[in-house]
Amino acid sequence: MVIIWIVVLAAALILEAATFALVSIWFAVGAVGALIAASIGVPVIWQLVIFVFLAGLLLVFTRPLLKKLFPSKFIPTNSELEVGKTAVVTETIDNASGKGRVRLGGVNWAAVSSSGEVINDGEIVRVTEVRSAKLMVERDLSDTKK
Repeated sequence: MVIIWIVVLAAALILEAATFALVSIWFAVGAVGALIAASIGVPVIWQLVIFVFLAGLLLVFTRPLLKKLFPSKFIPTNSELEVGKTAVVTETIDNASGKGRVRLGGVNWAAVSSSGEVINDGEIVRVTEVRSAKLMVERDLSDTKK
């Protein structure tokens, strides 16, 4: 049974190193406890109990603490901050011809119409999505006079 706990320990450590999810590390600690129990001759059922107890105990009590220390809050990049903003079309946007540019915050971007319609030079558009270095845009209807 010692070999099995060594394999479980190694697998948990490899998984933790690959993901950094702070989940499998607790199973590694449980495997260490079970490995120690196996090496001194504790019955298999108690080895399993030790493994589950240690892993569960550490998971329940330390994971919330670590999540507070290392928050996984999404922090948008500069391009993601552009979604929802308005821009001015500087070159007519025509998806069929692959042309179109807009000026947003002093920066000239390549643009594509999200609806596929042609949007003329000088019109105001709203950014709906950022795809690499291209903005997906649609006509901004909020300023349209009725």
